[in-house]
Amino acid sequence: MHWFANFFYLIAAILYAPVLIYQMVCLDKNRSGWRERFGRIAPREGERSCIWIHAVSVGEVNATCALVQQIRNAFLDVEIVISSTTDTGYDRARTLYPDLKIFRYPLDFSWMVRRALNRLRPTVIVLMELEVWYNLSTIAARRGVKVCVANGRFTARSARRLRLIRPLIRRMFSALAWVGAQNEQIAERFRDAGVPAERVDVVGSLKWDTATIAEHVDGEKELAAALGIRRDRPLVVLGSSGPGEEEMVIDACEALPVELNEVQLVIVPRKPERFREVARLIEKKGRSCFKRSEQPDGSLPPTNTSGRGIVLGDTMGELRKFYSLSDVVMVGRTLVPMGGSDPMEIAALGKTIIVGPHTENFADPVECLRQADAIVDVDSPAELSHRLESLLADADLRRKMGDRARRVVRQNQGATARTVQQLQKLLGDTT
Repeated sequence: MHWFANFFYLIAAILYAPVLIYQMVCLDKNRSGWRERFGRIAPREGERSCIWIHAVSVGEVNATCALVQQIRNAFLDVEIVISSTTDTGYDRARTLYPDLKIFRYPLDFSWMVRRALNRLRPTVIVLMELEVWYNLSTIAARRGVKVCVANGRFTARSARRLRLIRPLIRRMFSALAWVGAQNEQIAERFRDAGVPAERVDVVGSLKWDTATIAEHVDGEKELAAALGIRRDRPLVVLGSSGPGEEEMVIDACEALPVELNEVQLVIVPRKPERFREVARLIEKKGRSCFKRSEQPDGSLPPTNTSGRGIVLGDTMGELRKFYSLSDVVMVGRTLVPMGGSDPMEIAALGKTIIVGPHTENFADPVECLRQADAIVDVDSPAELSHRLESLLADADLRRKMGDRARRVVRQNQGATARTVQQLQKLLGDTT
């Protein structure tokens, strides 16, 4: 079946080529790392066992933090290598793991996969969430390499799409040695896709473990000083936003009553290529745009950050600082049909969380928070404005919701330890 998969990928590559060219030329994306994408990864030295962890983008890379640390503690003589697909994921991995081998994930053509496997010689491959590819999983399994899925996430939408190529999918998933699913519903989707039932366990989400419970975040005071963020005025943060959401949230804040018209608003788009677009939107709305990139730590703060000023978080790796300073957080990509963003990091900081109706990518943690009355649901910009008004006017309510959110985080931690226990078994089977 490798020839069929290669043919399928070739057709997809031809169709995707115009988009790729546009990204490279206009958005300055995907310009580097092509030798590694073709499998020409620098050979791994030594004969130690190797765990290859693959995380697609920033969110998945961040979810590896506790996993990598516990693997290091459990396997003193095992080498860890990490791959990522996107530019932002690759950069984040290099920042988090300067001492590890970081590279671009190879394209799933059979000859590129074989070349990568020859050079890396992994013992176990850990794929984060649902990054399962036909040639990698089947070729690696044939070589005796254990391929598993950690933090397994499998949406109903993905399941419907994959059924269109069911024979290929069942062979691909049946090659997996183990799946650590986030919940039972997801586990059943993996079984239905072809993973033998005895190889699927429900372990929870690794992201609960990477959500560090804290009162404050290093660097938040310096960030607030540089941007003129005041602690005596309410601060709303829209984090990891998608197209269309920024305008909704700006309008919702505009509709707040007079006594709240000095609310401070921070917008942090999920994708860097949208920074300019959002800056133009803010100015179009008649608001001053204060860019974090133009106000580094130690600079004099801009004037009027409250009232008509909006802060644009146009740097990478600082979202958690903004969350820590906030009074209320609007979770991005939930007001528009984009699947939602991670609320667990916000919960660990004890913040008041608002989500829109589109949370399918994080359905389980959102439901956990909802059951604990630690999250607020809104269906429209008008409802968002109404709920913002009530939340900003009641500091005691916000404190209680934040305490409940932290409690949910504590109750759901432990998935990383369960995953590492399974990796110990897989490594033992290969020796």
